[in-house]
Amino acid sequence: MRGLAGALFLAVALLAGAGSAKAENLIAALSSDRVKIESNFTGTEIVVFGEISRDAATVARADPYDLAIIVTGPPQRVTVRRKGRLLGVWVNRDAEDYRKVPGFYAAHLTRSAVDMATRVVLERLQIGLHNINLPIIGKSNVPFSDRDDFRDAFLRLRIQNALFAERVHSIQFLSDNLFRTTIPLPSNVPVGEYKVTTYLLRGGALLAQQEQKLTIAKTGFEQLTFSLAHRYAPIYGAAAVMLALLTGWLAGVVFRRD
Repeated sequence: MRGLAGALFLAVALLAGAGSAKAENLIAALSSDRVKIESNFTGTEIVVFGEISRDAATVARADPYDLAIIVTGPPQRVTVRRKGRLLGVWVNRDAEDYRKVPGFYAAHLTRSAVDMATRVVLERLQIGLHNINLPIIGKSNVPFSDRDDFRDAFLRLRIQNALFAERVHSIQFLSDNLFRTTIPLPSNVPVGEYKVTTYLLRGGALLAQQEQKLTIAKTGFEQLTFSLAHRYAPIYGAAAVMLALLTGWLAGVVFRRD
C-alpha cells in the first residue's frame, strides 16, 4: 500500500509539474476602474493593458498568442418584437423575450474569433458577437426557424446604438509580451457594474484569463434623479407632476395678456 501511495503521489507531482511548465501568466489592468457620468458626458474611453509573462520552464509553442478582451455591462431583460400586417395595419405580432442580456458588449480581438478557437470554446467564453448567450424567458412562441431572425435583429439594433461592438486587430502588442487596447464607451452607455475579462489563447486552447471590475455611475444632479426614479418611483413621479404644474403656472403668469 505504501508503494502504491508513493507511486500515486509521484504521478500527481509529475502531472502538476507538467501543467506548470506549460502555463503562461497573464497580467491585465485598466486605466480607470470607475467612470463618472455628468450632464456634459459625451462618451469616453478606457485603456486595457497588460503583459504575458513566461518563465524558463514554459514550453515553446509554435502558434502565436491570441488575446480576446471582452467588456460586458449590467444584465438586462430585452423584448424583441416583429411587426406584421393585421387588417391592413402594421402591428406588433411575434415577440422574443431575452433575459440576462448584456447592456453593453465590446470584444477586442487580435484576429477573427473563428480563427482563434473552436465554436465550443468561443461559445463557452462568449467571445464574439455571434457567440453571446441570449437565454429566452419562458416558452417561446416564435417558430424555431425564425429565431435567428430575432437574434440578428437584436444584434443589429445594439450595434446601431453603439452598445455592441466586435473589433478585430484592435489589440496592439507593444513588445512580444506587452499589449494594450482602447475601448470606446458611448454617451448612452448603461450605468452599473461591468466585467472586463482578458483571455489568452494559443492554438485554440485557453491558457489563462483575468477579470477586472469596472463601475459606471452617474454623479451630481444626474445621480439624484436616477436614484429617485429607480429607488423612490412614487416620490419621483409626484415631484415630476408638481414641477410640471409649477412650470405651467409660471409660464401662464409670464405670458399672461392683460
